Amino acid sequence: MLKKVILCSLLANPVLASEDIADQYPASMLYSKPVEVIPDVFSAIGATAPSTYENAGHNNNLSFIMTGDGVVVINGGGSYLLAQALHEEIKSLTDQPVRLVINENGQGHAMLGNSYWADQGVKIVAHIDAAHEFEDRGAQSLNGAENRLQERAQGSRVVLPDETFEERYTVPFGNMDIQALHIGPSHSPGDIVVWLPEQSLVIAGDIAFHERMLPIFADTITIDWLETWEEEFEKLAATYVIPGHGHPTNMDQVRRYTRDYLVYLREKVGEHLDAGGDLAGAYYVDQSPYAHLDTFEELATKNAGRVFEQMEFE
Repeated sequence: MLKKVILCSLLANPVLASEDIADQYPASMLYSKPVEVIPDVFSAIGATAPSTYENAGHNNNLSFIMTGDGVVVINGGGSYLLAQALHEEIKSLTDQPVRLVINENGQGHAMLGNSYWADQGVKIVAHIDAAHEFEDRGAQSLNGAENRLQERAQGSRVVLPDETFEERYTVPFGNMDIQALHIGPSHSPGDIVVWLPEQSLVIAGDIAFHERMLPIFADTITIDWLETWEEEFEKLAATYVIPGHGHPTNMDQVRRYTRDYLVYLREKVGEHLDAGGDLAGAYYVDQSPYAHLDTFEELATKNAGRVFEQMEFE
């Protein structure tokens, strides 16, 4: 009971990550050592900074679940060596073999490590749109990783999933109900969540942010993201949330810095449009309530500009 109280306190008041910390686990390629979030569910929390040589490209969360009949890994990782480092940590904790890797989307930091897992004979699953995204842009992602990570990208190559799904993939082994769900469009093509209904825990991927500012890409349709959030993600009513970036937390925190941020930014850009403002001015709408978030300097103006371009034609 005491452990549960302590965990709930940590989730309500998470230790803040910092994009200024280059490496929290120098003994490993991983940015941080995996932590047990709830029994049998672990996550190696990545840097909240952009991918760099110093953090070895580990700037997202690499999670895994011990099912009693094998381990499920969530995210292939940003490189071959990063996936290998995660596997070493898993083997230090359990004799259960890794039997499945689920890619949370089609970005490089979710899929470039597929090359390692494929070499281990592990099945890889992703949403069909994520597979298409990686097929189209995987070579570009790999080239970017090689330029940033240099020798730390050694062994990485483009490997597509063995199996894809459209709405739901249920893990067919173990003693836990584990569901990979595509609940609607959000941050990037093929974004999914991994839902453990019995534990009330969601590995939310890039649908949910809280310690770093969320990025809005050219193909991120914010009005659709909000619809997915309000009509599907909230229905999960998860007690525990492992976001795509940043420490495990709760729904209140990710709602505040994802859903509420999107609403806030759209309101500010809408006011700018109503006043006859142009794109150049949109970059400077007030986002000061979110200035404390990591990656604010890199992303705030880009986000505003992309929202302006969307709302101009809504």
